[in-house]
Amino acid sequence: MPRRQMRVTGAAEADLRAALRALRTELDVPAAFPPAVLAEAEAAARAPRLPGRDATDLPFLTIDPPGSTDLDQAMHLARRAGGYRVHYAIADVAAFVTPGGAVDTEAHHRVQTLYFPDGRVPLHPAVLSEGAASLLPGRTVPALLWRIDLDADGRRVATHVDRALVRSRVRLDYEGVQRQLDTGTAEEPLALLREIGTLRQRLETERGGISLNVPEQEVVARDGTYVTEYRAPRPADAWNAQLSLLTGMAAADLMTAAGTGVLRTLPTAPDGAVARLRRSAKALGVEWPHHVSYAALVRGLDPHDTRHAAFLQDCTTLLRGAGYTVFTDGDTPDPAVHAAVADEYTHCTAPLRRLVDRYAGELCLAAVAGQEPPEWVRVALPGLPRRMAEGARRAGAVERGCVDIVEAALLAGRVGEVFDAYVVDVHDRDPAVGTVHLDDPAVVARVEGGTEPLPLGARLRVRLIRADPGREKALFAPA
Repeated sequence: MPRRQMRVTGAAEADLRAALRALRTELDVPAAFPPAVLAEAEAAARAPRLPGRDATDLPFLTIDPPGSTDLDQAMHLARRAGGYRVHYAIADVAAFVTPGGAVDTEAHHRVQTLYFPDGRVPLHPAVLSEGAASLLPGRTVPALLWRIDLDADGRRVATHVDRALVRSRVRLDYEGVQRQLDTGTAEEPLALLREIGTLRQRLETERGGISLNVPEQEVVARDGTYVTEYRAPRPADAWNAQLSLLTGMAAADLMTAAGTGVLRTLPTAPDGAVARLRRSAKALGVEWPHHVSYAALVRGLDPHDTRHAAFLQDCTTLLRGAGYTVFTDGDTPDPAVHAAVADEYTHCTAPLRRLVDRYAGELCLAAVAGQEPPEWVRVALPGLPRRMAEGARRAGAVERGCVDIVEAALLAGRVGEVFDAYVVDVHDRDPAVGTVHLDDPAVVARVEGGTEPLPLGARLRVRLIRADPGREKALFAPA
């Protein structure tokens, strides 16, 4: 599911980058890997546990952002009688990580890769995540190989997963994929990405699911200040994401049938959260008729429109109640459904970047083989939700801190200026305190200092009284 994405360009010593370095220190973000972890990772990279099956005859391809080297997934799409066959290869991290070893212990401490606007803090050492375990082109590597058969409407009819050696033939990026699909120059299996992805999107709409096409926000140093630019996701991004969702839903079904597993769950958004989004929509000039549901509205948004792009960022707040539900010994999962997916779902397609995915993969392998999960999986399973929640809290603190720094950087040097804004929230106990959404730049910030209650949902001129990247959040007062 999406997170708020930001990327910074510009001089390495810019104020914003300095503030981001300070944030890493403040949040005690892990830095370099300890020597013992690096030594064990290097040894594992030289001698992984290899599977007996060889599936290198399948010409896999990967689709990732330009320059990415931590490649979790590769695909091969084909037609079959009455439908389609999806082969989805997932990096086999367990082939390199020894349970209870130094790399495993460090991964349990880090939990997930952390993303900053100017870089990332990885879950595993680069020799694994960007080398031996990554599905880079031209290399034979161990993987969890999913085979998912679909009917002519894109509905899943059969699922299988086992370990195999795979070999990706080519690394593609989203822009190149979109260009090939748009110009009709894509050959199978790539040409089937649009076909299968579109069918899966229709099924998502049918079951009431929601995929947020959240744009990437780039903060650019220009002429002594900062400006924001949005990169709207392409259709190919969404079609590719549907294959990951498909695999996560298939994995959830395998685990629930076996009676042991871990699901990614999300409760239905409370009315108050949706009401807040309605105020945000009004503030941004996004038309949301009362008879239109949230899901229908989101599907109709255009991420190329800056107002819609900003609103899509706000929509990610409805995903913050997501967690993990473990079940064992045939117990019925409770809760079981992920509200945005509108079905049972699990995280299993990004084990290089997220701890729980390695465990989900092992549970699915055991389910297909009709065996008990490995002991190291059973022992760790009850504590995974707490561990992942701790990682999510750290990732959330990183995201909030980055947003505060970026917004203050955008406004630095403009203290005293007046901006047009909309009041999107008012403090329950003090109606003179609340939150405003600026028209330009698209910043959400606190407003206080007035003597009258703030006009919720109405326009308001506000004056910037504070903006100091890395030290204080941006703060406004009624003008």
